[in-house]
Amino acid sequence: MSDDRAVILIVEDDDAIATGLSMNLKLEGYTSMVASDGHEALEKIREHAPDLVLLDITMPRKDGLEVLSEMREAGNRTPVIVLSARQDEYDKVGALRLGADDYVTKPFALAELMARVHAVLRRAKGSDEQPAVAAVLSFGNVKVEIETRTVSRAGEEIKLTHLELELLIFFMQNPSRVFSRDRLLREVWGLRSSGSQRTVDNFVGQLRSKLEADPEQPVHFVTVRGSGYRFDP
Repeated sequence: MSDDRAVILIVEDDDAIATGLSMNLKLEGYTSMVASDGHEALEKIREHAPDLVLLDITMPRKDGLEVLSEMREAGNRTPVIVLSARQDEYDKVGALRLGADDYVTKPFALAELMARVHAVLRRAKGSDEQPAVAAVLSFGNVKVEIETRTVSRAGEEIKLTHLELELLIFFMQNPSRVFSRDRLLREVWGLRSSGSQRTVDNFVGQLRSKLEADPEQPVHFVTVRGSGYRFDP
């Protein structure tokens, strides 16, 4: 069943795909609405405040990356899963840097997409319901304030997406332990039998680019060859 009838905005200019997604979301117990271009998407996001946005990249008038960029620049932290027929790794990294919570390549298996939708909503709901605690995590010149879910580096606030922050907190709460990509997908994304391991690689890459002194030679988010990743404070 759905997460308390969460409202999901589908931003897709292909009517067949939009209709199919809407029907499947309804079967899962979600409420959905559709926007066929970027301008309409931004209007509906402002007017209806959906719980999640499924955002196609290639659209008329204003593409998905522009929509995502404008959302984040306006301080809108609504979870976004980007949908794209583009296979280029550059597009995936670009979407994650702009603040996407996940990236799914077309054609996708509906079961996998629904698992990702549920996982993103579950994590977002969990953070909203988490009781306030006066806890601060830190390493080097990085500080994470759990109560306000803010991150700073050398006193300057660093913008992280919801799942980037979840991954960071998980690492910081489990220092010096090696986690496989599959384990991280289960623990952070809530995905059990589906999910690309490249998703983990991309998110770790984003943490490195935002929090490491030299992302090319990371000292905190360390790759353990053949095993996964380890966080060293």
